[in-house]
Amino acid sequence: MRRTTHTPGTVHRFTIDSKAIAGNRLGDPTTRLVDVYVPAGHSGEGLPILVDLVGYTAGGPAHTAWKNFGENVPERLDRLIGEGKMAPVVVAFPDCFSRLGGNQYVNSPVLGNYEDFLIGEMVPFVEEKFGCGGVGRRGVFGKSSGGFGAHIHAMRHPDFWAAAASHSGDAGFENLYIPEFPNSLRMLAKSENSIEKWIRAFEAKQKIDGKDTLLLMILAQAASFDPDPEPSTFLGLRLPVTLDTCELIEERWANWLKWDPARMVETHADALRQLKGFYFDCGTEDQYNILYGSRRIHRTLEQKGIAHRYEEFPDNHSSVDYRMDVSLPFLAEALSR
Repeated sequence: MRRTTHTPGTVHRFTIDSKAIAGNRLGDPTTRLVDVYVPAGHSGEGLPILVDLVGYTAGGPAHTAWKNFGENVPERLDRLIGEGKMAPVVVAFPDCFSRLGGNQYVNSPVLGNYEDFLIGEMVPFVEEKFGCGGVGRRGVFGKSSGGFGAHIHAMRHPDFWAAAASHSGDAGFENLYIPEFPNSLRMLAKSENSIEKWIRAFEAKQKIDGKDTLLLMILAQAASFDPDPEPSTFLGLRLPVTLDTCELIEERWANWLKWDPARMVETHADALRQLKGFYFDCGTEDQYNILYGSRRIHRTLEQKGIAHRYEEFPDNHSSVDYRMDVSLPFLAEALSR
């Protein structure tokens, strides 16, 4: 357990009324919190900007809140900057939580256009407020779903982001999601195979458990990767498997695979070549099997001769914030070039 003795930076809180998220089918609010960390002794002027994409079931402000037995991210930054292990940076913590427990930081008619929110609204807002960032001075990082977001944004928007870091970011969808589909169907069967009945029952619960959030996660992924445009479909949600036999529906599953970073890197690798720095890691005991998709990304980048830093560490998917001690200095150094 670490508690920094260095002069703390300041966390500012703002709200952004998003046009990008307006009209989402979940009915989620469009007014979004964003916390912004500015290191001690700085106004933010001229500093690089990092954006923290949190994992599923969290929101950006969760990373600035008090944390038991350890540091929140601002305290971690205070220590790393105070000890001279990384250069000063501004860090933004946007709230991207949804009715489905989070999202994958891509555009979706169900969840809202969070890709547009981040690069078209949130980052420009923070840069204007603090005089930070700008072309070549923007980095994105995250863990799990946030790590997926970092992968995707780096591959899709290298003209906007100059560096990216992904901790245990979703990759290798065959190993990650297919094992979860049978469990999801067993949960749905208790609600007559009705997504609408299950969600309404879930939202009426006074207490939820891990099985609930695993199914909700699958539905959030479905909303991100393969939303149903049919207005009569409840919240635009559909699964890529048959409800009775759990067989993959090829055209549905193909839409999911289009978003798999382990596959996308084969066609988007040149985008990563443009970055000043690209870092990703994964635990060797990752319980969601993300290790294997991560290795595929690493292999593809090595084959194409694209500079990157990939690490494996002896841990699972949970409680690995300590890995930021590696990624945050990496990003700050890359953006200083």
